[in-house]
Amino acid sequence: MAVNNPVWVMAILFGLSAIGFLSERTRLGRSLTSTVVVILLAIVAANIGLIPHNSIAYDFVFSYVVPVIIPLFLFKANLRQMATEASRLSGAFLLATVATVIGVLVAITLVDVSQLVVGNRSAQETEAAIAGLFASTYIGGSVNYAALGEVTGLIREASFFSAATAVDNLYSALYLSVLAILPAWRWLAQRFSPDSSEVIVDSVPDSKSAVTAQSLTYSLALALVIVACSDAVVAWLDWSMYRYAVITIVTVTIATTFPALAAKLEGSFELGVALSMVFFAAIAAGANVQAVITLAPILIVFTGVLLLVHGVSLLLLGRLFKLSLPELIVASNAAILGATTAPALAAAKGWQHLITPGVLVGVLGYALGTLVGTALYQWLL
Repeated sequence: MAVNNPVWVMAILFGLSAIGFLSERTRLGRSLTSTVVVILLAIVAANIGLIPHNSIAYDFVFSYVVPVIIPLFLFKANLRQMATEASRLSGAFLLATVATVIGVLVAITLVDVSQLVVGNRSAQETEAAIAGLFASTYIGGSVNYAALGEVTGLIREASFFSAATAVDNLYSALYLSVLAILPAWRWLAQRFSPDSSEVIVDSVPDSKSAVTAQSLTYSLALALVIVACSDAVVAWLDWSMYRYAVITIVTVTIATTFPALAAKLEGSFELGVALSMVFFAAIAAGANVQAVITLAPILIVFTGVLLLVHGVSLLLLGRLFKLSLPELIVASNAAILGATTAPALAAAKGWQHLITPGVLVGVLGYALGTLVGTALYQWLL
């Protein structure tokens, strides 16, 4: 029986994260990386009933921990030094957007999804709605997914929407694992341009400076103040879609304008990495394998084809435009999983120069997802 006490669930999430870090002491753990270990452990824990698929603890992580992770990652980011890499990553993200559209069109062509939705819809209308829905979420994120659910009316098809959400959660965890493993594939890595921008970025915490209780307190306090102030601005302007954009802008502005303050925040980066492991565990726990297999096996095939074509198309386009493998991985992460996981994965892989750009292109996805999804839906009708 699953543990439903939120405190116990949170304890298990942190415990799995600790095991993930410990696993990197082993050869297998170093090959998989702590990120993949945490994701796999959380999937197993949720699907054997150790922890629930839905919990207040996960809601707490998504609502309160995730926003705080962004400032913790960005306190030592220098916007001027990031400008060139952000430009390159923006190009990579636009390629990822194209790759998603290609993946949706191929999946719609190869997999018959016309019978998945019961109601007064023609086969063409059903296919167009599903194409728009998945294009929006795999360019932007959950906010775009919800928006296209309203636009297409699929949000009122409870059985389908629940199954589609479960499939999305399942593949989010699996795809994140694949992205984390790709850099270790030497044959693939050798076929892309080297990541030359890495040497010019000075956004990595100085490992020689002491991490103290004071510096950690400063880091958390400032991160929470930034999130609270950003949320107030977002609520005032009714810009809920741009929440992470505002948090990012405020944090980077502070880090660039007040470098002396940023120097006092030692340990903020490491704290962000630790909390990101908890975030990965919470995502993976939502992957209900049994529900997906029971309710929508066709969606599993459809989404699998979509993501496979997306990944292959992006790698081919990236090689054509001479982009590096880390840039393509972070861009794909931002498109498929959003602005929160992209910087978290970049941090976990040691690509500190891609953290701020990862957040920025993820927010770009939030802006593009609904537009592209709606356009694709209307075009296929």
